[in-house]
Amino acid sequence: MLAAMSANLYALGAITLWATLASLGVALRHVPPFLLTGIALLVGSLLALPFVLKDRRLWAIPASTLILGVYGLFGFHFLLFIALRHAPAVEANLVNYLWPLFMVVLAPLFLKGMHLRAVHVVAALLGFAGAAIAILGAREGAASGTGWAWGYLPALASAFIWASYSLLTQRVAAFPTAAIGLFGLVSGVLSLLCHGLLEPATALSGRDWLLLAVMGLGPLGAAFFLWDKALKLGDARQIGILSYLTPLCSTALLMLVSGRALSWSIGLAAAMIIGAAVLGTRGK
Repeated sequence: MLAAMSANLYALGAITLWATLASLGVALRHVPPFLLTGIALLVGSLLALPFVLKDRRLWAIPASTLILGVYGLFGFHFLLFIALRHAPAVEANLVNYLWPLFMVVLAPLFLKGMHLRAVHVVAALLGFAGAAIAILGAREGAASGTGWAWGYLPALASAFIWASYSLLTQRVAAFPTAAIGLFGLVSGVLSLLCHGLLEPATALSGRDWLLLAVMGLGPLGAAFFLWDKALKLGDARQIGILSYLTPLCSTALLMLVSGRALSWSIGLAAAMIIGAAVLGTRGK
C-alpha cells in the first residue's frame, strides 16, 4: 500500500511538471522544435550528474536498455513534432494523448502476471473522453481543423512509443533511475543533429535560455526521473489512468496564462478524469 501511494505521488509530480510544457512551449514557439527539445533534454540530463560523478556505474547499463531509453525519449518527441507540423495541432495533440489509454490496455501484453479488468478499460475510456473535452472545449468559438491529415499517423505512433517505453522499462534488467540522464543526453544530442539537418539556425535571447533551462529542469528533465520512480513502484494501469490529469492541467494552465476564463468544459473534464482515476485505483 505504501509503495502504491509513493508511486502515485511520483506520478503526480511528473504530471504536474508535464502540465507546464504547453505554456512553456507557447512562450518558446519561435524556437525550432528540435533545437528546443535538444537543449531542454541536455539540461535535464544534468540532474543525474551529481549522482554519476559519485558512482559512474550508474550509467553502466546494457546497450539494449540505452536503446530503449532513446526509443522512448527521442522517438516520442521526434514523431510528435512531425505530427504537429502535418496535422492541426490540437487534434494531433489529442491523438497523442491516447498514450495513457495504451498504457492501460497494453499492460497485460507487455507485463507478465498483469491482467486487465473491465474497470480498467472503463476508467481509461472515461479518462480519454475527459481529456478530449478539456482540449477541444478550450477551442470553443475558434475555427477547428477538420478532415483527415496524414500527421495523425505519427501522432498515434508517438503515443504508442511512450506507452510501450513506459511498460518495457519494467521488462528489461533493473537499472538505476539516474540512467534516465543518459537517455536524455543521447536523445538531446540526436535532437540537435536533427536541428542541424532539418531546421534553420536560430539565435536565442537571454529570456529564451532561461525558459529553456526551466523546461529542461522540469517537464523535460525531473519529470522523466519521477516517472521512472513511479513505474518502478506502482501499477502501470493505475498510473496510466492518473496520467489523464496531464491534458486537463495543461489546458487549464494554458487558459489561465493566456487570460482566458475557465469554461464549463474544464469542470466537466475534471470530474470525468478524477472519476476515472478513482475508478482505476479501485480496480486492483
